Amino acid sequence: MKILITGKNGQVGSCLVDLLEAHTELTFLALDREELDITDPIQVDKIVSEFRPNIIVNAAAYTAVDTAEQECELANAINRDGPQNLALAANKINAVIIHISTDYVFNGDSAESYTELDVTAPQGEYGRSKLAGEQAVAQACPKHIILRTAWVFGEHGNNFVKTMLRLAKTRDTIGVVADQFGGPTNADDIAKAILTISKQIAHDSHSYGIYHFSGFPYVSWHSFAQKIFEIALEQNVLVQPIKVNPITTLDYPTPAKRPANSRLNCDKIYNAFGIKQSDWQAALTRIKEYL
Repeated sequence: MKILITGKNGQVGSCLVDLLEAHTELTFLALDREELDITDPIQVDKIVSEFRPNIIVNAAAYTAVDTAEQECELANAINRDGPQNLALAANKINAVIIHISTDYVFNGDSAESYTELDVTAPQGEYGRSKLAGEQAVAQACPKHIILRTAWVFGEHGNNFVKTMLRLAKTRDTIGVVADQFGGPTNADDIAKAILTISKQIAHDSHSYGIYHFSGFPYVSWHSFAQKIFEIALEQNVLVQPIKVNPITTLDYPTPAKRPANSRLNCDKIYNAFGIKQSDWQAALTRIKEYL
């Protein structure tokens, strides 16, 4: 099996590279933005036609949620046009494309966890660009897996866990939003899920489509922060407890509106591939790796 990975330096891309390096039976080519501009269809077509992967994993994305409100053209170029270029190139050589998407395609107003069949209604430019990317991929390549995830964290890149640990160096009290709920997802678990899907999809052509994969149990950002500091204290990453005050979304205004409910129902991916939700609490026991 040959796998092409875009966005190799991102949270998920970095974990994928680490994971695939341990699987010598697989051949992979991992590229960053300088090596492959996914918004350039000619460059995409050239690299895909030369390497001829069985699977393309698109881990490249524009993820600056607030900045996207002003940079909507750039967000769409990376999150819509780029995935479309990759999907078109994949279709030309009969390859599968696995594209990573987000909980931001939903408005977050539901009282239940979101299934793959629920109506999408993004609230901001980031979510709209990601939904457009999903639609472009699905239209361009029938052999697609769209993997929606949420609240990603890990040892690579910027994320909530690293932000909390950084703030704890200079503060003993931190206010964290308590009225937004979701499932924190470890980037390494996403990489493992993608590898599992990649191996199975080669032998099972009826499983294409949209899947949700995120962490469990579902928590608020406030509860997530409390657990981060609790484990950091246990592992001597912190020398003193941090007080976490619950605040509301209104107390912490941002240019882009966040979903109040980012809980993703992950039954479908378990039933299709046997993939369980990310155990984010277990992943936090490796918290020293996130420093």
